[in-house]
Amino acid sequence: MKIAVAMSGGVDSSAAAAALREAGHELVGFTMQLWNQRRGLNVDEDGEPLPSRCCSLDDVYDARRVAEELGFPFYVLNLEKDFERDVVEPFVRSYLEGETPIPCVACNSRLKFASLDRLARSLGCEKVATGHYARVEFDEAADRFRLLRGRDARKDQSYFLWELTQEQLSRTLFPLGELTKTETREIARRAGLAVAEKSESQEICFVPDGDYAGFIDRYLDAEGRATEAPGAGEIVNARGEAVGEHAGVHRYTVGQRRGIGVAASRPLYVVQIDARRNRVVVGEESELSSREFVARGVNWIAFDEPSEPVRAEVRVRYRHEAAPATVEMIGGRTARVTFDEPQRAITPGQATVFYRGDEVLGGGWIARGDAP
Repeated sequence: MKIAVAMSGGVDSSAAAAALREAGHELVGFTMQLWNQRRGLNVDEDGEPLPSRCCSLDDVYDARRVAEELGFPFYVLNLEKDFERDVVEPFVRSYLEGETPIPCVACNSRLKFASLDRLARSLGCEKVATGHYARVEFDEAADRFRLLRGRDARKDQSYFLWELTQEQLSRTLFPLGELTKTETREIARRAGLAVAEKSESQEICFVPDGDYAGFIDRYLDAEGRATEAPGAGEIVNARGEAVGEHAGVHRYTVGQRRGIGVAASRPLYVVQIDARRNRVVVGEESELSSREFVARGVNWIAFDEPSEPVRAEVRVRYRHEAAPATVEMIGGRTARVTFDEPQRAITPGQATVFYRGDEVLGGGWIARGDAP
């Protein structure tokens, strides 16, 4: 087949390309230039760019080198404006509204897969391949494509892919879905790729130092919107009593313990962020647990929107161990999720994914309690 390969410059996408090339496929490589490094928002005290191991100019160079080593054409897609509009701006807005967003999901489904698939079609490519650790299978009986966890549970990335549509899944290949990270690196070594020993990226690509609040302040300032940055406000307990002061709600996340700035005889945690009233609510660890939440923007993969409640194992963040729950649609792509047992730190803005064994049934976005 003729296949379009998304290439990040890392070992995973490079090994995926090498495996497809070894299998005899015709490849066309694409790297997406996403974050505008020239914005100068991520610099150290000397004004030098902070190092990033994802979506940097060095990564573009590494991807191009891999394509040259494997002998197939390579293109760079400039999606900086789309990325800022569809990923960065919603990320900032979500924090300002008291949420803790996870931008990688929207980046995958709404930007990377959509853009790559469009360009792949224009070049006559039959499939699109990425280096994700996940699997796609076609279920003939259901006449649907199924999204499954990667075989390597430690590397599984199905959590980030729940927004993919049947159309996108029909044209998607995940060459690493059956492999472990060790096997992936071995493919890269066998192909003689220079990136075979390259370290992994962990941070959000446009916030390389992990200081989300600092990035938001700099971003708003650069956009001439500094007045939108949250100001100081009260830290309160569950009874609404003031116990301290915060320097901006975007500096906190549900479940946070360190850096709250309130002295107490027992450890305190952030249990809610009330952006409308500019308050951070704190409490003891027991107050973090809850059984129920609302998910919006729900996308079902395994079947059409169900009319009856669905039993599933549900995750509320990437490292959360899926727990038994009932998912019930309540209208407008909105679902009520009720766990059998209380779960810790269910955080607005995060993705929730519904599983049945290894299969991704669907997913959604955890809504704020005050969301309309």
